[in-house]
Parts: sequence; C-alpha cells; structure tokens
Amino acid sequence: MKRRQFTQRIAAISTISLSNMAFHSSPAKRKLKAPRLKKGDTVGLITPGSYITDEALEKAVSNIETLGFRIRLGKNIRAERGFTAGTDQERLEDLHAMFQASDIKGVWCARGGYGCGRLLPKINYKLIKKNPKVLIGYSDITALLQAIYLQTGLIGFHGPVGASDMTDYTQAQLLPLIVEGKARHNILICPENEQHENPLYHTKIFREGLASGELVGGNLSLLSAMAGTPYAMDAKDKIVFIEDIGEKPYRIDRMLTQLRQSSNLHKAKAIALGVFAGCEKDEDARSLSLEETLRDRLMDLDMPIIYGLSFGHISNMCTLPVSAKAILDTRTKTLTLEESVVQ
Repeated sequence: MKRRQFTQRIAAISTISLSNMAFHSSPAKRKLKAPRLKKGDTVGLITPGSYITDEALEKAVSNIETLGFRIRLGKNIRAERGFTAGTDQERLEDLHAMFQASDIKGVWCARGGYGCGRLLPKINYKLIKKNPKVLIGYSDITALLQAIYLQTGLIGFHGPVGASDMTDYTQAQLLPLIVEGKARHNILICPENEQHENPLYHTKIFREGLASGELVGGNLSLLSAMAGTPYAMDAKDKIVFIEDIGEKPYRIDRMLTQLRQSSNLHKAKAIALGVFAGCEKDEDARSLSLEETLRDRLMDLDMPIIYGLSFGHISNMCTLPVSAKAILDTRTKTLTLEESVVQ
C-alpha cells in the first residue's frame, strides 16, 4: 500500500476518546472472562508504550484485518513524546476509550516498547472490570496484563502485538483461544524453532516433571520492575512463564535474583522459559553463558523447569492467557490449557 493511500485510510478510520480518571479497586477475588471475538468484530488498536512508526502501524492494521477483524484506531495512536507514544494522559485516554466503547469488542496493542508501567496507578480499573474485553500484547504489555488481572480478575492474553509476524503458527495458537473459545488447547513447540540455526531457540529440559496451576508471567524485565509495587507477580502455586530479549546473562541473573527475593518464585509449581533471543554472552566476556546463568539461578528450585517454549520476542509465538489453568509436561514439551479463557 502506498504511503499516501495508507495515511488517507488511517485518517478515515474514526477514533474515540474518553477523559482520563484515576480509579483503584481492591485485588480481584475471582477470574473475569471477556466475551469471545467474532470475525467482523471491531477491535481497538492502541500504543500504550512506545511510539510506533508508520511502517509498523501499517503492518499492524494489515495483520488484524487479515485475521478478519475491523480496526478502530486510538485517538492518540500517532502521538509522540520522546520514546513514548504521547503523554501518559494520551495513552491512558486511548486505553480507557477502547474499554468504554460498546462497539469495540477487543483491545489490541500495536506494539510494546516502554511506557506501560507509568500508567498503572492511574488506570480506571473499575471501568475495565465493568467492560471486560480481550486484551492482547506482550513485552512491555506485561505490565498491563499483570496489573489489570490483579485489580479486575480479567484474563489477558500474552500474545502477538499488532505489528508482530502473524505466522501460521502464531495464528494457530491465538485464534482458537480468542475466537473459538476452545476449552482444552495444547500448546506445542513450533518445529521451526527446534530446527533454528541458533541454539537459543532450541528447547532444553532443566528439570523433568508434570505440574498444574494458573499461568502468570511475561517479560522478565517488566516482572522484575514491578517487584515491590502493588502490581507485583506472586508466583506461589503458579506456572510461571518468563522471556526476554537482548539482555546479557548478568542482567538475567540480577532480575531472576530479584524475583526469587520478592515474588515467591521458590513456591511456584513450575517454570516455563521462552526463547531468550539475543541474550547470549559476548564471546570474550567474563561471564557465564545464558544457559549456565539460568541453571545457576533456577536449578535449586524443586519443580519442573523447561527452556525454549515458543513464546517471547520471536516470529513463531504462542499465546498464553494470564491466570488460565494449565498443565506443563516437560517430558512432552507441552503446555495444555484446561479451560476456556473467553465467554
């Protein structure tokens, strides 16, 4: 699509707005499931973190429309303030507006980046709880998924942002959850990842076993940044999923140490690690390797642990619903969702 045509088309897509108000609610006592999406539904596209380029926005719009949905752009989606997609107020306004609008059936984050954590104290959680909708994203969106679940009980979806590569695998792991409402869904390793030339994409069983519990987790940098805040993850009795990109092993060590000391990581039922792309040590660095670092920080924990499940900053990405009941089997390298995660 030519740039002028795309710009004109973006301008033609109507936007909605809602004044921001800060609301807080007590942590949720039970899970809240959003209505499932249907082909033809309108979903809101927002950038609650970093600024998005024209090329990435065009890709996000094309991706979501190809999946069969209509698009409503956030009023401030083209805003820019340094590294963020506009001011905190502008990004909050778009988030609230999409949950407020009755004709918007889902909220999809166009990209991650940085900035979501700044919004958490001012989010209108009562509004979201009153209007539950499918919320999708990963990376920096971890902050939104975690905080919204804690405050409302809403099951959010750690899955592709709008500008992700919508590979066949990515679609096959997303649509059965948000459209079909499949009650029992097996998440399998993507064969392409197992055959990848980079060994960081290959699965490794650190500790064999079978575990069941609710899924919590997301991007390691975000999980560690939320430690000590009202939005921190509690890993007790949970299957914890963790991924990151571009972090050197000593930083991985530091963040895992922080989670061990703040988030009951030792009380988890199991740990499922994604693909830590770009996280290997430099060739001449005085450092443990990524795998050595992960084993050093996790192997003393008495639970099943696996590395290399198909999620993270990679093209072939599964979708993990936060708080969904699941079974992790390290021997078969599978994660099975035990319940429907939408109504």
